[in-house]
Amino acid sequence: MGVDGKVICVTGASQGIGRACALTLAQHGARVIAAARGADKLDALRDEAQGEVTPIACDVTSAEDVDRLFASIRSNHSRLDVLFNNAGNNVPAQDFGDLTFEDWRRVIALNLDGAFLMARGAYRLMREQDPRGGRIINNGSISAHAPRPGSAPYTASKHAITGLTRTISLDGRRHDIACGQIDIGNAMTEMAARMAKGVPQASGEIAVEPLMDVQVVADTVLYMAGLDLSANAQFLTIMATKMPFVGRG
Repeated sequence: MGVDGKVICVTGASQGIGRACALTLAQHGARVIAAARGADKLDALRDEAQGEVTPIACDVTSAEDVDRLFASIRSNHSRLDVLFNNAGNNVPAQDFGDLTFEDWRRVIALNLDGAFLMARGAYRLMREQDPRGGRIINNGSISAHAPRPGSAPYTASKHAITGLTRTISLDGRRHDIACGQIDIGNAMTEMAARMAKGVPQASGEIAVEPLMDVQVVADTVLYMAGLDLSANAQFLTIMATKMPFVGRG
């Protein structure tokens, strides 16, 4: 079916995976709402895009900001066809016993609370619009399946995203709302660049890990976003072929 003409919101769109996805979706004809905290980076994204990109500065951990974002979507676009619920962060790896509550909350606030606020806003709009329905794509992670050493807040948040995806998928059936999850492993972004320098393994050693081009992720999200609502990619894993995941530990 494709994304041409679809209204698609991408969070965390100012950099990394979100930026690559926003550019790719716009290039293929989507009307992209690019949301992130960094207004300057969003303006640069709009200027670079080969297609329609509307930048909206938004802190997805703020219920007020999220409400304003969806009010803008209603006012300017009248509907939302797809949400790529992508915004996320992490803190440096550390032993669980050394983890501070502040670091825990910093990750959970964005990765889980922010994902909830955005998904709820999209869900409400999708069940009310005419024609009703739409698609929510949550950004999970390889860590939704298996942890890295010292990654308690990030891993916990991504396991929770899987539960959120399943519940939205179930509740959304009667409203024609599809919800799926993309689990990504070692895409070359600012967040994952450390993999090329060596990261801790379960054995205690430090090892360099293979990376994949972030465009591969963007192309996968393009596929998921373009599906007809009669079909859903419930869970889709895309990862660097030789990264330590299958058999991790």
